[in-house]
Amino acid sequence: MGETANDKPSTRERILDAALNIFSAKGFHDTKLDEIVAEASISKGSIYFHFPNKEKLFIALVDQFADLIERRASEAIAKERQGILRVQVALEAVLETFGRYRRPAKLLLVQAVGLGTVFERKRMEVNDRFALLIKTYLDEAVADGSIAPVNTHIVSHAWMGAIYSVVIQWVYTGEPNKGEIMNALLPLLLKSVGYQD
Repeated sequence: MGETANDKPSTRERILDAALNIFSAKGFHDTKLDEIVAEASISKGSIYFHFPNKEKLFIALVDQFADLIERRASEAIAKERQGILRVQVALEAVLETFGRYRRPAKLLLVQAVGLGTVFERKRMEVNDRFALLIKTYLDEAVADGSIAPVNTHIVSHAWMGAIYSVVIQWVYTGEPNKGEIMNALLPLLLKSVGYQD
């Protein structure tokens, strides 16, 4: 089966793939845009057309990874009807995605801290985005009677803090494993909203 023009990755996709490879191998600070240009087999003008600087390119990778996590969680959620079960499968999907893509996750969550305020703003934006997703399904669980009424805005942000902290440790050290995280974290989160099996 021949490759059509639609099958070929766009220049932007090639840049992002190359950037992920080089950033992962060398870290953000030691990576030069020229190395990404060479890896992507593009002109230097092409990279500047899509990304005016290295920070914007890195932030685009963060967005791409956040989109992937949200897509995987949404696909898992769509298979469940009950609000609280949707929360559970979403957490499983998020951990599965982090497990499958630990290398980019480590780059984007751990090494990115060195970017200072540029990354911190993006991290807060992504955090808010996922807290809103959690809030949506907690609101459903309240509406269907699975859990008692709670301030889902505060709870969703508290959950994000717990999830982020555990995932950072897991991505960085490999410990604890995904099963241990699910077995300890999920019951803790569900108990925090009064959910009983």
